[in-house]
Amino acid sequence: MKNTYSPYFEFDRTSWALSRDLPSLTISEEEFEKLKGLNEKIAIEEVSEVYLPLARLIHVYVTAFMQLQSKMNSFLSVPGTKAPFVIGIAGSVSVGKSTTARLLQTLLSHWPEHPKVDLVTTDGFLYPNRVLEAKGIMNKKGFPESYDINKLMHFISSVKSGEPALEAPLYSHFTYDVLNDRTQLVDRPDILIVEGINVLQVNTREPFFVSDFFDFSIYIDADETNIRKWYIERFLLLRDSAFQDPRSYFHKYAALSEEEAINTAAKIWQDINAKNLHENILPTKERAKMIIKKGSDHMIDKVLLRK
Repeated sequence: MKNTYSPYFEFDRTSWALSRDLPSLTISEEEFEKLKGLNEKIAIEEVSEVYLPLARLIHVYVTAFMQLQSKMNSFLSVPGTKAPFVIGIAGSVSVGKSTTARLLQTLLSHWPEHPKVDLVTTDGFLYPNRVLEAKGIMNKKGFPESYDINKLMHFISSVKSGEPALEAPLYSHFTYDVLNDRTQLVDRPDILIVEGINVLQVNTREPFFVSDFFDFSIYIDADETNIRKWYIERFLLLRDSAFQDPRSYFHKYAALSEEEAINTAAKIWQDINAKNLHENILPTKERAKMIIKKGSDHMIDKVLLRK
């Protein structure tokens, strides 16, 4: 007999949108436009039908986590050090991780039990370009070996230990490099969202992984043909905007014709991003607590929650 067991509860968009016991949280059209990605043509209904039920579910996890933490401190007779609930968000380049992270940050901060929600991206933990060039792996930016894992592990373990006033490095997609003169202050948040393509990555040479510090994890999924299309669309939009600035790292692409730009983006996708997706990102999908599947229009059409 064929084994039909699945480790996930599976919801289509309609059944997920019918989740009960939802708070009356709203965001304005203007705020929504600021939160969504450059080329994500999604309607504000995505908030009420998908992200609000998701935020409500995470709220259930967070309140249970807080109660357990309090009881554990009491049981062990240890000082009540406040540790944040940590959420990891993974997935391919151009799949919409940043939009999901920003929407969740906004919605989760509405609850009085956990109003302080910080968002950190792992881009800031990439090695600076000069180091990548010295290592000869500039063409592997975004691959696991391009990150300063020790620095990332120290940061997230310090956050999880409840240490105050920590600094997270920042990254500029404009200059395509880690910023030397700016950092992000992370000071004992109630919830910390960590967003990055490889946050669910494991390394068999190390005893601990970044994901060991996660209390909830989400993988944003989509068919590769759609992600490739979104990547090329975003490249074209940037060619006509950010790339036009002479200070941009990618200014060299500003003068490309549309056909040249499409071909260039397709080659970058094939040589770098698709390779990273298959070798490092996609294999981590089943490690997530939740998988969110997007359709061709960037709209979420399926949610899988680990049992």
